[in-house]
Amino acid sequence: MNTRILTLSVASAALLGLAACNSGAETQAPAADATAEAPAATTGTVVAVAQGNPDFTTLVSAVQAAGLVDTLNGAGPFTVFAPTNAAFEKIPAATRESLMAPAGKEDLTGILTYHVVAGNVSAAALAEQITAGGGSATLTTVQGGTLTARAEADGSITLTDAAGNTSRVVQADVAASNGVIHAIDTVVMPG
Repeated sequence: MNTRILTLSVASAALLGLAACNSGAETQAPAADATAEAPAATTGTVVAVAQGNPDFTTLVSAVQAAGLVDTLNGAGPFTVFAPTNAAFEKIPAATRESLMAPAGKEDLTGILTYHVVAGNVSAAALAEQITAGGGSATLTTVQGGTLTARAEADGSITLTDAAGNTSRVVQADVAASNGVIHAIDTVVMPG
């Protein structure tokens, strides 16, 4: 299997694990409520919030394997589009294992940082950007690539990666002291 695909798969799985950090029922991100305020900060960083939720165990493991814990515990703010454990399960096991191995660290880091946007972008702020962009918003990730966010007819927000793959926000506005987490159902991959 191609190392790049394996790396992308493992990174995607890691991000999916982070997205599941917030327990409770999953909700869709609002697409039209631009008047909502940004989520209130909590006492934990995005990493601490993710560690406290069993739905983000794969993501937390990937963040640790990539050596990104200190970075994501930093001041930020960060917006993390965090893949749930189920999202990581969509990636073949061999690919996940390869990315989590020391030799896969660089690829894993690239995939994980592709899920992070600088700043604190709430669901309402993202919806405003989508509206202002005529139906889509381009988000520049910490990795340097872009994600395209769109509002769907059912009110949910989707992200399209560089390869044209789509992920849906399944839980929005999980607050952290240094940013916000939006759980997604599929790992997105840089180009």
